[in-house]
Amino acid sequence: MAYYHSAYSNNRKKKSKFGTGFRIFLVLILLILAGLAYFAYQAIFAPNVWVPKDKTEFTIYIKPTDKFEDLKTQLYANGLIIHRGNFEWWAKQKKFDKHLKPGMYKLTNGLSNEQLINKLRSGEQEPVRLIFNNIRLKKDLAEKISTLIYADSADLLKLLNDSVVAKKYGFTTETFACMFIPNTYYVNWNTSAEKFIDRMNYEYKQFWTESRIKKAAEKDLSPIEVSILASIVEKETQQNSEKARIAGVYLNRLKKDWRLQADPTLIYALGDFTIKRVLTEYMNLDSPYNTYKYTGLPPGPICVPSISSIDAVLNAEEHNYFYFCAKPDYSGFHNFAKNNVEHNINAQSYRNFLNKERIFK
Repeated sequence: MAYYHSAYSNNRKKKSKFGTGFRIFLVLILLILAGLAYFAYQAIFAPNVWVPKDKTEFTIYIKPTDKFEDLKTQLYANGLIIHRGNFEWWAKQKKFDKHLKPGMYKLTNGLSNEQLINKLRSGEQEPVRLIFNNIRLKKDLAEKISTLIYADSADLLKLLNDSVVAKKYGFTTETFACMFIPNTYYVNWNTSAEKFIDRMNYEYKQFWTESRIKKAAEKDLSPIEVSILASIVEKETQQNSEKARIAGVYLNRLKKDWRLQADPTLIYALGDFTIKRVLTEYMNLDSPYNTYKYTGLPPGPICVPSISSIDAVLNAEEHNYFYFCAKPDYSGFHNFAKNNVEHNINAQSYRNFLNKERIFK
């Protein structure tokens, strides 16, 4: 009996050792799995984006030419990623490192790697608030737009000076600037030069409603001619309250087939925008933009007119004024006259003012 008891006891010991070893192995496996799960959670779902305390959000830009290394450099240089290894590991698992989408993205504090990568991979970018006004030349327009979106100013200017492109939209290179209506638009930062011009053409068509087209026709003007005249009004006054009256003066002259004799067109022709006093000697300049020399509207706008100036032409005052001259002060307003005698009095008063202020050119 002792023999059997001893064998049974040894067998139990073997089973006990086996069971203990298995349990230890199982615990180790569970610990490893728990560790992996914790690592996975940290790498995927834990907050991993840190925005500097003085900001509520941080904007990053992914250019069309950027690679994953460029993105990492931008993120790391600005201290936006807490655990870089975790970010790179999950980006590789999701194959994000091979599929960047260009655009402007706003990052907020506390984003996880999962949220960050999903945001960037989906192209969920923030639209750019695009505003342009007080634009004189096409060069100025191209430079302004290029500071707001990725499109290069040289590419934009090349398109704006391309007669084939202008004709595609119904313009010439001289009138192309009429298509751009100053307003607030929302566009993607990675918008190309071509796509930007397409968008502006769409906005132009939306702006020129049947009502506006009808008003233009009633004044024997096309939308392009309205914009050209509006550009002159724009440069004549900064006072919105008198734009419609000035527009009325020019319309009266056009009806009489008079020369417009608009100082801003001559300044545009001269190309010197520092001129404060138009001298008689300037008026001999041979340029189609010299409305002292040639009748009718110039071949194109002298600036990109604001909506207020365009609407001032469409809703021009009906009156008998044929002349106007700046008031002899710095108010920016004008004196209006129905005949040359009245105008000469106003003009002499203004010349005396300029002499007193020692403004000779």
